[in-house]
Amino acid sequence: MESVFAGTLARGAAASEVTGAAWLAAMLDAEAGLAAAHAALGLVPGDAAAAIAAACRPERFDAHALGEAAGLSGNPVVPLVKALRELVPAEHRGQVHLGATSQDILDTAAMLVAGRALVPLTADLDAAADACAALAVRHRDTVLPGRTLLQQAVPTTFGLKAAGWLTALTAARDRLRALRRPVQYGGAAGTLSALGDRGHEVVAAFATELGLDEPLVPWHTDRTPVAGLACALGIAAGVLAKIATDVKLLAQTEVGEAAEPSAPGRGGSSAMPHKRNPVGAISVLACAQRVPGLVGAVLAGMAQEHERAAGAWQAEQETLSDLLRLTGSAASWAREILEGLSVDEARMRANLAATGGLPMAESVVARLGGGPRARALVDAACARAVAEGRPLGEVLAADADVRLTPAEIGAALDPAGYLGSAGAFVDRALARRDTRENR
Repeated sequence: MESVFAGTLARGAAASEVTGAAWLAAMLDAEAGLAAAHAALGLVPGDAAAAIAAACRPERFDAHALGEAAGLSGNPVVPLVKALRELVPAEHRGQVHLGATSQDILDTAAMLVAGRALVPLTADLDAAADACAALAVRHRDTVLPGRTLLQQAVPTTFGLKAAGWLTALTAARDRLRALRRPVQYGGAAGTLSALGDRGHEVVAAFATELGLDEPLVPWHTDRTPVAGLACALGIAAGVLAKIATDVKLLAQTEVGEAAEPSAPGRGGSSAMPHKRNPVGAISVLACAQRVPGLVGAVLAGMAQEHERAAGAWQAEQETLSDLLRLTGSAASWAREILEGLSVDEARMRANLAATGGLPMAESVVARLGGGPRARALVDAACARAVAEGRPLGEVLAADADVRLTPAEIGAALDPAGYLGSAGAFVDRALARRDTRENR
């Protein structure tokens, strides 16, 4: 992405796998692979396949010129095949693009582009998950305020927060890796009629040549492979956005419980010298903000006409490129954030104490035996504590109806004593990751 915004929206190695040059290389790989598949079955001479492969070198083509010419036919494959035939000896030109339609090459190229972009993208997701696992281990028992509806709730642990990030990242990564990426080869209307009764044999050989999956039937107007990819990328971007949202909120001045890695000039403001903005989280969210609309565009294109759609599949290539680039950029940013995240345990303790014990009210109700009467007593004590600006423990100790000793009140108001199964959940998340990674 050649843009002044590339540092934010095209970070990481996935971006270089979805450029125009990358698509050109993928289309040429598809043409070469198709010729090799025909040769493997004896449908074309081996020297024809070799000549076609020799001509399928990206440096021999002008991507810009192909893009300009694509306007005449609605896709770049038509001018690409014309240029390719001109580079092949005359006796082999008839074997170029044999039996194929333009969509066969573009759909196959899309699966190749996606596979290549997913390598660095999933590597960044893995590294981000590793960083989450390390945070979960280090902060298994680090207590901080739980927050619901942006208000302090009962306490939780930073280890459990990181374990939640870990499990979501792992699920998103697994979904992407489980995707089927099939070749496309159906010819003019999905029958491969130009090859007589042997066309179906070529599909398996074509898939083998390119390292893609073999479809049961051509999928020209069955867009589930593309839609599945788009949805999986949308889920991954959503997971990354959730993590970035947590980080930006934890980094607020008034909260200050975590901070992104620092570097000279990072997070600076053009107006305020003191600022340390969470630029990594901001960038993840900037990338992820665009993803749902792109996913929606792919899903909207699934209602296609008969055996070849007019406009729907032609809209997918740029959309997929944007999805892969933006999700890849978000993954790269998230990896950096999580690998360098600093956690301020002292600030977490201070924030826990700032409310005078009010978030521990549920614990006090439990100590009083639960039920409506206990709840009413604690509700009233909380109201007095807020109205009078006093700690909840002090109000409880002065209430004759609250029959708890000072030690019992202290224990009920201790955040570290009211964590439930937080530690066990962290351990389960880490054990599951160890099991998955050691398969």
